[in-house]
Amino acid sequence: MDLPEDLKYTREHEWARREGNRITVGITDYAQKELGDVVYVDLPPLGRTVSQGESFGVVESVKTVSDLYAPVGGKVVAGNEELVQKPELVNSSPYGEGWMIVIELSQAEELDNLLDARAYRALVEGQGS
Repeated sequence: MDLPEDLKYTREHEWARREGNRITVGITDYAQKELGDVVYVDLPPLGRTVSQGESFGVVESVKTVSDLYAPVGGKVVAGNEELVQKPELVNSSPYGEGWMIVIELSQAEELDNLLDARAYRALVEGQGS
């Protein structure tokens, strides 16, 4: 399982990469493997405000439809429009080209609620993976 050490993770299998006051969000390698082939991603409109833990969209695979949850609260300032035409990027590059949204962080302390790579690995391994 690919698990970059420089990212933060949620218990719902999203990752968060901080760059200044902006947080890039996607789903983990574990999540995309569990979902199977991703066929559709529904992302929020730019400017929408999300709260930490709030559903901001859905990802649909050949197996299931799953909600996406915001790892932090703030305003959505970017969305990966490429996923509309190429949702499979979520599978082939979950930490790169398969990113989903960028949130302008409203409360930096919310990052403290997220898991580091070691804690996320323990969570996933505890789920029988």
